[in-house]
Order: sequence, then C-alpha cells, then structure tokens
Amino acid sequence: MRRPRGEPGPRAPRPTEGATCAGPGESWSPSSSSMLRVLFSAQASPARLTGLLFLPPVPSCSLGPSKWENHPFGGPRVGPVQGLQRLLEQARSPGELLRWLGQNPTKVRPHHYPVALRRLGQLLGSTPRTPPVEQATLQDLSQLIIQNCPSFDIHTIHVCLHLAVLLGFPSDGPLVCVLEQERRARLPPKPPPPLRPGLHGQQYPRKPLISNLTEARPEELTPHAVVLLARHLARHRLREPQLLEAIAHFLVVQEAQLSSKVVQKLLLPFGRLNYLPLEQRFIPCLERILAREAGVAPLATVNILMSLCQLQCLPFRALHFVFSPGFLNHITGTPHALIVRRYLSLLDTAVELELPGYRGPRLPQRQQVPIFPQPLVADRARCKYSHKDIVAEGLRQLLGEEKYRQDLTVPPGYCTDFLLCVSGSGAVLPIRTQDPFLPYPPRSSPQDQAASKPTTQDPAQRVVLMLRERWHFCRDGRVLLGSRALRERHLGLMGYQLLPLPFEELESQRGLPQLKSYLRQKLQALGLHWGPEGG
Repeated sequence: MRRPRGEPGPRAPRPTEGATCAGPGESWSPSSSSMLRVLFSAQASPARLTGLLFLPPVPSCSLGPSKWENHPFGGPRVGPVQGLQRLLEQARSPGELLRWLGQNPTKVRPHHYPVALRRLGQLLGSTPRTPPVEQATLQDLSQLIIQNCPSFDIHTIHVCLHLAVLLGFPSDGPLVCVLEQERRARLPPKPPPPLRPGLHGQQYPRKPLISNLTEARPEELTPHAVVLLARHLARHRLREPQLLEAIAHFLVVQEAQLSSKVVQKLLLPFGRLNYLPLEQRFIPCLERILAREAGVAPLATVNILMSLCQLQCLPFRALHFVFSPGFLNHITGTPHALIVRRYLSLLDTAVELELPGYRGPRLPQRQQVPIFPQPLVADRARCKYSHKDIVAEGLRQLLGEEKYRQDLTVPPGYCTDFLLCVSGSGAVLPIRTQDPFLPYPPRSSPQDQAASKPTTQDPAQRVVLMLRERWHFCRDGRVLLGSRALRERHLGLMGYQLLPLPFEELESQRGLPQLKSYLRQKLQALGLHWGPEGG
C-alpha cells in the first residue's frame, strides 16, 4: 500500500489486533477494553494511529482508492467525483478537508465520507506535533456524515463506524450512535418466532423443546412440523432419545393419515442415528404402512426399507414385494431407477448376510449395481479434515507402497479405507501377489460362511483399517452413524478382519513419528509383522 506523503520510515506500521471490520450483514462489536487500549496507544503515538488507519486491503472493507472504482454505491468514476476524492486525499488540514465536503454538496458521494475520515486520521498522525483540531471542525464533519448516513450502504456504514471509533469519537456520541443505529437497521430482519415448538426445532433451547414435544399430544402437531424436526436431527446428527421417541409416537398415532412419502422423512433420523425406538408398535406400524403403500411410491418404499436395514429390522413381506418382477419392471425407465437399484442391491446384500431364513425372491444378478463405489459424500466434503492422508503416509513409510491399497472398493461395492493382505503366519504380503477380494456372494450356507473369520483354508487374510472420523459418529461421539455401522457389519460378515482407528486416538498423535508408532502398535497387536520399514 502506498505510504502517505510525509510519513517517515520505509513502510507503514502494522495494524493492531484490535482493529476489526465486519462484512455486510455481520455484527460489528469490538470489545471495549481492546478498543480503549487502541485509542490510548494511538493518542500516545501519532505514528501508531497512522498505522491503524492504513489497514491492509480487505475484500469486504477495503479503503484504498482503487477499490472504490466499481463499487455499487459509488457508481462510475466520472470526472468531478473523482476530482473531489483526489482533493480529499490531498487535503492539508482538517479545515480544508471540511471545506471540500461543504462546498461541493452536489459532488459528494457516500464513499467520500470514509475517505475524509481516513484522511483526517492521516493528518492527525502525520507529524510529531500536530496542531489541535477544533471541536467545531469535528462536530461539522460529524453532522455531515449524520445527515447523509441514510443514503449509505452497509459497507460504507461499517467503514465509517470503524474509523470513527479509531479516531476517538465517543461511543455514546451522536456520530457513533447514528452509524450503529443505521447498521442495525440494515441487518436482515429476524424471522418471527413460530407458533408451534416443533416447527423450527433449532430455534429453541434444548430442554424446553424436549419438554414441549414430549408433553404435546400427537394431534396438536402437524406432519410438516415433525418432518422438520426429524430432518434437523438427522442433518446435525443429534441423537436425542426423547425427541426421537416423540417422533415415533407421532408416527404410530397418526399412521392412518401419513403417506409413505411422509413416513420416509420421519424415519430418516432413526436409521441415520442408529436408534431403534422403545415404542413397541413402531415396527408393526411401519410394516402395515409398507403393505398399504408399497406400490404407490417406489422410491419412498425403498427409502423406508433402507432405514429399517440400518436398524436390522427388515420385514420379509416388504422384501418379497420390492424383489418381485412386477416392482422391478415398474421402476425400469423411471428417473430414479438407478438409485432404487442401488438401494435394492444393498438390501439384497443385507438379505444375503443377515437374513438366513429368507426364502423369497432376490434381486437378479443383471439388476445389481455397486452399492457405494466411491467414498461417501460426507467424507468427500470433509476430506481436508480427514486423517486419511497422514495415515496413508504412515503406512507407506512403515510397510511400503506395495503392501496396502487405499480406497479399494470390494464386492458388492463397499469402499475400504486401507486394505492389507496377510499370510497365515501374520506376514503382511505385497498386494500385487494376492487377490485382495474375498469371494462374494457366499451363496451356500450364507450365515455360516459370511460370519466366520478368515480360516486357514484361505492362504491370505484381509485386514481392513477403518478410519472412524469425528463425523462418522452421532453428535455425542459414542454411537456410529447407521450407514457406517452397516458397512462395518457387512464387511465383518463377509470375512474381512476390521481394525478401527478412532478419531480420538488419531487426534492425540503429534506428528508423523508418533502416528507411525501408533500404527505399529495397532498392527502388531493383531499379530502382524513385516520386513524393514518402507518395504
């Protein structure tokens, strides 16, 4: 940033930590103690005041001349307006600064006032012995800003308020009060509080909301309100048993009035949060709804079954229906055919691994698609917070690149974090010499083969290192989300040996050397061994 004329030294002093500027629509509230320290230090050192006012360019609160050229409230930079800004920037005294503003009322634009305040700060701190500024001059400048404040946009108000405080205008004075009042007036209005507590659950304190919902009768709540609550719990991973029980009770009592499209939304938090209600009528109620409306909304039907699959409560009658040729023909060619087939593939896997007593139709092989062919959306969205990269580097240095595979999708479509092939004696084998996949499906004696641990009949065991990141759990951090628990359960039933890596343990490792030691202990605890580090 260009140094003002007459300022000593090779560069402008650094801004202090007390000077902050809120963006449009944000609350600007510097602490009083830090601001007083800034003002007192500025009064004692004029050069420091200059440094405070010459802030580095900030996108939302830039004060440099070049930043105003295309700003919405300034309009195009025509000659007279640009000339007035140059005169303000080159004013040699506060009195001259005030004259340029007062004598050119038709040329003054809102953005000229922050320029004037900034130049005033430069003049106050430009020389070691600054002549005192008359109070009348400051009052006149304040009146000009106060009179024109209604025409300012929120950006100009923030800048003026920021500079006025730094220049020492009293916080209870008319200038700061009017600017603060205008700033609050420009903030977006708060929505009125809803009439019913369940309408927007996130706006209520936790205890009153739970009390209101648990005490309310089901007929006093609307399906839309309860759906919003269910969506909020699922989205924010809030495993609140009392609220979930209230939703379950509402579903049971209002069964006759609820369609499958509404039921799928009410059921979402139960599967996602891995919570099976204590309400005894809950599962029979869902079975009746599925029997009544299974053919009406195919996508809603499989969504309900997906939630029940995560809860390990799949009803045989509904499975008979969704695997029937009529249902499969009905969804073919529909816009949601692919997602329905993916869910049906997962349901078929659950039948294979968890329901040995099922004897009904199954999903034909030609209709099956990979369940989760890539990392889940939550992992992709939070990849920069994941421990996967540092764990991969630790395994590379510990085992070598040839002895593990990362993000490998194993049949029937589960993505693994890290997979190792291990001999019967516990030696970690190069992946290229082994088939990393276990056979699927184990059609004969499904429960026995799927649930059994790797035996000596298979020369190589498969060990899957499972990252358990913070967002893989409900908000309380103790219960795995339903989709994560389902994946681990199915991988274990297929014969993969799982080695969980909890986020608490990963976060406690300080640096790569500690992480390598941690991984070494984890692998050796399973009886694994390998050659020299790095392969």
